[in-house]
Amino acid sequence: QVQLVESGGGLVQPGGSLRLSCAASGRSFSNFAVSWVRQAPGKEREFVAAISAGGGTKGHADSVKGRFTISRDNAKNSVYLQMNSLKPDDTAVYYCAADRRETGISVQVADYDFWGQGTQVTVSS
Repeated sequence: QVQLVESGGGLVQPGGSLRLSCAASGRSFSNFAVSWVRQAPGKEREFVAAISAGGGTKGHADSVKGRFTISRDNAKNSVYLQMNSLKPDDTAVYYCAADRRETGISVQVADYDFWGQGTQVTVSS
């Protein structure tokens, strides 16, 4: 079992940057792969990025490659999403989600069992 809490969302102008954080509780956090998933109004949840339990494998959606970077610090039970060159289309609620998977990652949203409450990111001038 793991509990997840996101923070760092807010309002930013196009071209700006934000850093999202996901804080986890639970002693076995280092056994979980973690992803960032977003949901815009009226749309389905969309995979954004994922990182393996040990941090050695990462994946990013084509829509964010070169702009977003996922990372983690298992000593701090935290996962981060650095978002640069933000666009209005990036506006969404961003969730972190965990999957008990000791190696590799999944890009399938349905594979993630534990979810945070989400943090709103709004990109607007």
